[in-house]
Amino acid sequence: MLDRSKAPEFKIPSSIEFPTPIQRTLPNGVHLYFIPTPEIDAVKLEISSTINETSNSKLLVPYFALEMVTEGTLTKDAATLDDFFDTYASEVETESGFENHGLSILTTKKHFDKVLPVYRELLTEAIFPEKELTKRKKQKALSIHINREKNSHRASQLFRKALFGENHPFGQITEEKDVDLVHREDLIEFYKKDLWTNSEIFLTGNLDDSQLENIIREIGNIPVAFFQNPTTGFPDQKHQRVAEVKEKSVQSSIRIGCHLIPKNHPDYFKLNLMNTILGGYFGSRLIKNIREDKGHTYGIYSSIGGLKNADYWVVMADVIKEHDEAVIDEVYKEIDKLKNEPVSTNELEVVRNYMIGKLLSQFSSGFELIGRFKSIHQAGLDFGFYQQNLDYILHAKPDDVMEVANKYLHREKMVEVIVG
Repeated sequence: MLDRSKAPEFKIPSSIEFPTPIQRTLPNGVHLYFIPTPEIDAVKLEISSTINETSNSKLLVPYFALEMVTEGTLTKDAATLDDFFDTYASEVETESGFENHGLSILTTKKHFDKVLPVYRELLTEAIFPEKELTKRKKQKALSIHINREKNSHRASQLFRKALFGENHPFGQITEEKDVDLVHREDLIEFYKKDLWTNSEIFLTGNLDDSQLENIIREIGNIPVAFFQNPTTGFPDQKHQRVAEVKEKSVQSSIRIGCHLIPKNHPDYFKLNLMNTILGGYFGSRLIKNIREDKGHTYGIYSSIGGLKNADYWVVMADVIKEHDEAVIDEVYKEIDKLKNEPVSTNELEVVRNYMIGKLLSQFSSGFELIGRFKSIHQAGLDFGFYQQNLDYILHAKPDDVMEVANKYLHREKMVEVIVG
């Protein structure tokens, strides 16, 4: 009998067991990565493509092309597609990011063979009806207008523009005028030439061999272009302050950050530890200082943004307007403490346990496994990255935090943004 009066023994694992994804290469050169989940009869298939940074397409053409593939194909209008996917308990989702975009289908093993051919139609037979494009453009223009009035959204836009530069795709800000420039012909051209580029398939579910072969047949003949994006990193920025005043705002949105290093750099895990201590969880130093002690904000966090060639670091907060300068000063004070004062053994243990728990919680299902594999695979790494991360956390030292704080967090290289 289990004695429920006693708590189970607390034990930190020293390793993580990962399945090796099954790999296939389709006739069109697309690589497929499959993690079987015999215990779950749901299936998720995603085709993910690399965004061509050198493409001459208009700013919002990729967005509309991807969002409108479900608005009708050569054989089915939007209503028919909606009814079909609803009938077979299936969901189509788009993914848009700085470097990749994709289209996924979530369905059941039972209905997979019926759903796959219709999903396949979305990849090559979308027609982009003019009426639906007009409606989508109005919705997007309104969304852009509304988001511009949100301090937090505007601060993030201006931060990216300052950090990456207004001429880089990551730093460009969409405006209503960009919506007006999009025409149906632009979408069709992009759809045919640039939407499915450097594509890969990420698959998980309870599929048998015949269903896997069915995917290879259905997807293996779609036209996919392959190219090499430039692999240059991002130069450090000189210190700059961007301020946008909104007289009626009672709060200011703050962003402070800089360029960092890629995930394969030897210092990456140390930086992740340092970020967690400073502002990466609800017990962080920024929370204790600026939220709990001074009451200037409901929440302040720091995070590391993931990119293929080099990540970036950012502090984010919405603060009482009259305290925005004080909050910025306190952020730098906390950074200086990390540079000059060793982290205590107790604080390090608390953060160590938090980070291990968070890491292990990211692999509780097959869908999460394939998602974690995809994110690290697209950065040129494999599941070994997570084991290395666990190994580091288990043996991290206080001096590691001082080392990377002194090495990477310099005010003269920080971009600061205040909107409010």
